[in-house]
Amino acid sequence: MSIPDSLAAVAAKVEATFEKHGVKLTMGGEPTYVPFEPTGAEWSITALGPNKLKYGYALADALIAQTLPQAVAILSPGKFYPGEVNARWAINLIWNRDGTPLVPALLHRDDRAITAETLERAQASLTALIEAPHWLRGIDPVDETHLVAVLPLDHDGTRFLSADWEMGDSITLLRAEGAAGLRLPLSEVPTEVSRRALTLEILDDKLHVFLPPLLQGPILAILQTVCHAVTSRHIVWGGYVPSDELGTWVRLAIAADPGVLEINLPPCLTWTEYAEWLQHLEHAASAAGLRSFKRREPNDEAGTGGGNHILFGGPTLDENPLFTHPRWVTSILRYWQHHPSLAYLFTGIYVGPSSQAPRPDECVSSLYDLEMAYQFLEQLGEGDHRYLLSETLRHLHTDSSGNTHRSEASFDKFWNVNFDGGCRGLVEFRAIESLPHAEWMSAVALLWRTLAAYLLEHPFTAPLVSFGHQLHDWYYLPAGLWSDFERILADLHAAGFDLPAETYRTILDWRFPTMLEHREAGATLTIRRAHEGWPLLCEQPLEGGNTSRFVDTSIERLEFIASAKFAAHCEVRVQGRLLPLEKLPDGQYGVGLRYRRTALYPSLHPGIPPHMPLILGITSEGKTVLYKLEQDQRQFVRTIGENEPPESPNSCRKLQPELLTCDLRIA
Repeated sequence: MSIPDSLAAVAAKVEATFEKHGVKLTMGGEPTYVPFEPTGAEWSITALGPNKLKYGYALADALIAQTLPQAVAILSPGKFYPGEVNARWAINLIWNRDGTPLVPALLHRDDRAITAETLERAQASLTALIEAPHWLRGIDPVDETHLVAVLPLDHDGTRFLSADWEMGDSITLLRAEGAAGLRLPLSEVPTEVSRRALTLEILDDKLHVFLPPLLQGPILAILQTVCHAVTSRHIVWGGYVPSDELGTWVRLAIAADPGVLEINLPPCLTWTEYAEWLQHLEHAASAAGLRSFKRREPNDEAGTGGGNHILFGGPTLDENPLFTHPRWVTSILRYWQHHPSLAYLFTGIYVGPSSQAPRPDECVSSLYDLEMAYQFLEQLGEGDHRYLLSETLRHLHTDSSGNTHRSEASFDKFWNVNFDGGCRGLVEFRAIESLPHAEWMSAVALLWRTLAAYLLEHPFTAPLVSFGHQLHDWYYLPAGLWSDFERILADLHAAGFDLPAETYRTILDWRFPTMLEHREAGATLTIRRAHEGWPLLCEQPLEGGNTSRFVDTSIERLEFIASAKFAAHCEVRVQGRLLPLEKLPDGQYGVGLRYRRTALYPSLHPGIPPHMPLILGITSEGKTVLYKLEQDQRQFVRTIGENEPPESPNSCRKLQPELLTCDLRIA
């Protein structure tokens, strides 16, 4: 992978800073992908669907072919959320970190067909591992021709054991979806024996092997045994993937998530390693018919709708630098709170309190408790403070409902002893969405890592600031975000971290596309799409369960930015109403405008009709130029020969005089 010199220089300085302070900070990532033509609920609101697993395997196959020839793919049961009928799944790719083959026999696969004899060969090879195997014939009540073999199987640390389930020679599977290993009637198995089991089955001309929950050594022995007996490449591995207690594995997961495929990257010790993974994923995704953005219209691109979260942690729990640097953690949190661009510039179209990554100050009733929490942590002395960090921050970094996962900086995987997987030492930054290019996503990740290094050397202790109405007004406009982001770049530049502004400006221009560029005699007016905070609606029946929620997407916001000459000599009218331009906080001239684009059910204010098409009139020296924005368009188009809307005596109004944004819904 070729890394631009400007980014490579910053990355080298970042790693030198961490080394100077004896810090090993790992980065994880969760980029998301969708098909070129995403159709159906599985690519909008639901985690599961008819085609998502096929795309998951296509991506896994491409990664193995292009980058990970030594890897084994194991389809595992995933998370199970209330309101969803079935558990989600994850395809885990595992391989040896030293580059040696995980299972040498896997490297020499042939294309021979899978038959009943293949299943018998696999049975015979596994039988040799155990002194007294108790094989059962699996009976599928849905399909009597389905060949299934069940082997109760456990390991005592020394040898394999097979329990007698006292069911004769057969067992009837449950009427459910999924692998035979997930359909075993374990409630009928005697309580005094092990209920772990391996299953073999033939489905779609492939041998499916379901691995029981065992430790790493026994699982490797099973993989080796089956691969030596069955040389066909048509083997599908499933079941439970053990933890890496031997310290030899690397794991990457391809998981089903609402609307997207989510990739859980291995922890990376450097940004360069992280950037290389994103490049590998981009190439593999393209081969699998996937990409990291959606094209809603020919000239209208957006993120996948899923995340691209960045996680900070340590190589091991004992080496995790976040546990022993509470002032560094609060410095990061304070700096993020002072800079709304870190929450709004690189995220998707859902922002604000109802989003999947609200800022802490969008959800707490006041800054008082946040300030008290940060001050308390900053007074801690030397030592490991993982529990206090977690318990102090986890209840404050939530959404308005108290969900610890939905937060701009989430601590639900830091040291939460109350649920499985909560003690990983991870801080997850969620206000980041996948972007069309791996280079862009890498640049955002470098910004995050650079800020972490900068704040390690330059602690940020300024009190939390109340933005008031500006947070959802000025900082919802691209101009406000870029003005704030330039202050971040200036801080980093003063410390010797020279990130290239043009890279991030390109991302802003993509995220907030220009809808009109009007130029006339040295006067200019630029209209961009801006952020709009869509409010959460009350509960509605939804196919995706309660992990997806309805928000009111009927309102959109535009940003009008004008040159000083335009502001002095031109008038702008929308629907015949004067849109007053004013001086913005960064010295430019402009205004924000909210309007109702749709009235789809459900939405707020159902009695207010949509304002489409928007008719824009620009008047200069007595002449008026008209532009129109149609319902199905994302660009203003100049119109000739159409009647100008009658001038209204009422200007576009603001709900409050101190706001920068007018609202067409106000009569």
